[in-house]
Amino acid sequence: MFDFCTDPATLSDPAWFACYLTSGKHLAFYGSFGTVLILLAVTAPVALAFGFAGAMAARSGFAPLRWLGVAYTSIVRGVPDIVFFLFFVIALDQMFEWTRHQVLCPDWDQPVRQGNEFLVCPEAKLPLGSAPQWVHEGYGFFLAILTFAIVFGAFAANVLFGAMRAVPKTQTETAEAYGMTPRQTFWRILVPQMWVYALPGLSNLWMILVKATPLLFLLGVEDIVYWARELGGSKTSTFTYPHPDWRLWYFLGLLIFYLTLTKVSEVLLGRLTRRLSQGQATIGGETLRGKGVA
Repeated sequence: MFDFCTDPATLSDPAWFACYLTSGKHLAFYGSFGTVLILLAVTAPVALAFGFAGAMAARSGFAPLRWLGVAYTSIVRGVPDIVFFLFFVIALDQMFEWTRHQVLCPDWDQPVRQGNEFLVCPEAKLPLGSAPQWVHEGYGFFLAILTFAIVFGAFAANVLFGAMRAVPKTQTETAEAYGMTPRQTFWRILVPQMWVYALPGLSNLWMILVKATPLLFLLGVEDIVYWARELGGSKTSTFTYPHPDWRLWYFLGLLIFYLTLTKVSEVLLGRLTRRLSQGQATIGGETLRGKGVA
């Protein structure tokens, strides 16, 4: 990055580290922190949407829809995360390609499944072989987000379902007595009040999601764990910047990053909890009333 980095062998220690820490691979390492933050920023609302849909399905009066909601939460929560991530991404990718294969190549006369091989026509491949590298990386990241959202959406559905049941029944009965329809009662009474009951569980789920981001490494996404392992490993004299095994220092940096992220999350979630608890008939709401806050 700097002009004096042309011959690293002639550099003093400070200049050597300046060149080493601004190399192209280190810039990719720094960018991978943004990848993790983008994953969290996108996955959290998508997973919450999956969870809300699952909770609504689980409490539906329509039996098949209720069975589907219960099956979603039970099956996904019952499968170990690492197994789900290793298997589901492959299955999801093949499902997309098979669907495109049926639409784009109706005249294909060869079986798609040939032993251990999954072969579709070239037009159905995702992404296309001629696509630029950023498309391949973006598609892998999209699969990662969708997988994270489905997994954590099942846990969110369980939390939201319990929160809906925790809202005092007198609230909904009063709404019905005032002539509100079931739909109005749900959206105007139940949903606004359930968040204070759901937030403790959703807070824990957010922390688990933060800790689960290193699973990106298993999905083929070059995240911070991938780069920490690659850059920290022992480099011999054949490399431009040779050094011993520095993985301890790289992973120590990841430890500081995750601890900082969880601490910031705790502060923000604590403020959100206090805000939602104002005026609510909960322990938190009563505490705020005692302090004259609500």
